[in-house]
Amino acid sequence: MTAQLAPQLALLTALRRTTNVTRAAELLGVPQPTVSRRISALGEALGAPLTVPDGRGIRLTRAAELLADAAERALAAIDAGVRQAREEVDPESGHVVLGFLHLLGRSLVPTLLRGYRADHPGVRFTLVQGSRQDMVDRLTSGELDLALLAPAPVDDPLLDAAVLTEQEIFLSVPTSHRLADRPSAAIEDLKDEEFVLLETGYGLRTITDDLCAAAGFEPKIAFEGQESDTVRGLVAAGLGVALLPRFEPGSPAGVVEVPLVPPVGRTIGLAWRRDVVLPPAVLRFRERVRAQPW
Repeated sequence: MTAQLAPQLALLTALRRTTNVTRAAELLGVPQPTVSRRISALGEALGAPLTVPDGRGIRLTRAAELLADAAERALAAIDAGVRQAREEVDPESGHVVLGFLHLLGRSLVPTLLRGYRADHPGVRFTLVQGSRQDMVDRLTSGELDLALLAPAPVDDPLLDAAVLTEQEIFLSVPTSHRLADRPSAAIEDLKDEEFVLLETGYGLRTITDDLCAAAGFEPKIAFEGQESDTVRGLVAAGLGVALLPRFEPGSPAGVVEVPLVPPVGRTIGLAWRRDVVLPPAVLRFRERVRAQPW
């Protein structure tokens, strides 16, 4: 049965994805009658049909769903093996899928990629942005090769991480705010303030919540967002305060960045799956990032 199934792994996954024999055939680049014959032959070998009619299309039977699950896992392993083999032959034409937080996309990621691509112009990058939790989830599921996270390292048995540097966090307030002219501010000073926060799942949200909890209060939430630029814009409009890294190259219009006392920072690190053999291009980029003079 395994010998009969193995050549048809892509067929099962195509059928599940398209729920249509004709579209599955187009996806695989084979005639529709060929797909129909293969479905029938696999069903006979299994001793039960693989598909049943469903409206104008088809759906997989429960038995076929189980085989399709195994097929997807097998194809993922085969794809990874093909990728590693190709890059072993020519690592200069490899592909790196890099995830990172929105805040790190302003200057850190472009700087890393500019330097690396200057030495390895044939390596292709796919860039994925999101919250810290989103990056961790995508990394553990295999969607990403590497992820730049903050804070790091990650408390996950599937992941390894290397701390790269530390980034100071500042209090961002409107220019007319009572704390704008202060040389520094403490978290306790913010007890009665309204906050503009990133959504739950973002590292800075966790840092803010933890700092306020340690100071004995829960932040009053005025607005929540998904991007730091939006948060800063709301701060500039006088709609709240926020804890954010320094804006580069300088404070944005309408916002004053006040140092915190005691200082608050977050670590920036690079994470990867510990149980995966990284392709040569990914491994080379990882080591280049770790060797940067942070």
